[in-house]
Amino acid sequence: MAQRINRAIELLAGGQPIYYTGGHTGSPWTADRRPSAALTAHDSPVLTHEQGTIDAATWADYINVGFEHGAYDLAGLQLYLGGLADGGPTASGHRTPPVIVEAPVGGYSREVVWANLWQFQQILGRGAHGIMLCQATTADAVRAFVEACRYPVNRLGVGAGLGVGMRGVGSERSAAHIWGVDRATYLAKADPWPLNPDGELLLGVKIESQAAIPHIEEILAVPGIGYAEMGPGDMSLSLGYRSLPNPWPDEMVELDRRVQAACREYGVAFHWTHVIDDLPAMIDRGGQVFTCPSPDFAAAGRAYTKRTMPV
Repeated sequence: MAQRINRAIELLAGGQPIYYTGGHTGSPWTADRRPSAALTAHDSPVLTHEQGTIDAATWADYINVGFEHGAYDLAGLQLYLGGLADGGPTASGHRTPPVIVEAPVGGYSREVVWANLWQFQQILGRGAHGIMLCQATTADAVRAFVEACRYPVNRLGVGAGLGVGMRGVGSERSAAHIWGVDRATYLAKADPWPLNPDGELLLGVKIESQAAIPHIEEILAVPGIGYAEMGPGDMSLSLGYRSLPNPWPDEMVELDRRVQAACREYGVAFHWTHVIDDLPAMIDRGGQVFTCPSPDFAAAGRAYTKRTMPV
């Protein structure tokens, strides 16, 4: 029996790494939006109800939907989440697999994030279980992001690094339906973990530009962030590389280590992106969130950490 709504949080809280599928550039375009039998690590799901019913049985711990570079398809997201609910429950006993959406807005400044507050409200209003803020550049921008995702009635952290939440009422009944809870429960639990130990929203940040480098530690000290990565693709462009170097140059390796160290200091899960062949070594060195190239990759990691939750 599931202990939480969001199994990604349940696993992280239990000390287990998590493995996700779904890419960063949207779904492959097809004229009839045909469903696929399985998600890949490179493509976000086709956002239809039918695809949702299929993906309810995904082997991944959560599904990434790439709105940063893919089409901002809110109607499709709502249909897809409804399909996940209709196709569930999962083998782990959860109503749906969690869905984390990469938002199109960049975290360049508080003003930019504040002007795009509507994006976070729309994504969460469809019933998504979390959001990734790309291009997190300043701590003020990240604070605005967390505040935009919270209801003002939830007060943990307010006055201790955060202002009052800015999410408005109106969508909570539809989102609560996806989560399988009543309105009051949704209002209480639609709050970021681990700031709120009972929260079911997983908020993440990508640190991926030269402008963010002086602010890495203060960004990850913002309450309400659940996981973070040093985004190697955009960071390499920002540092002047036309393609991602392989192997990474020392400057990128050091930035990755800084992000990991700050994650460890502030209780944020570290998204491992510096690919090496030895998965147990990646886990032993602090990897907690992994892009998953195949079900076998996830199975190997789960076996190594002796996970008991069914897939």
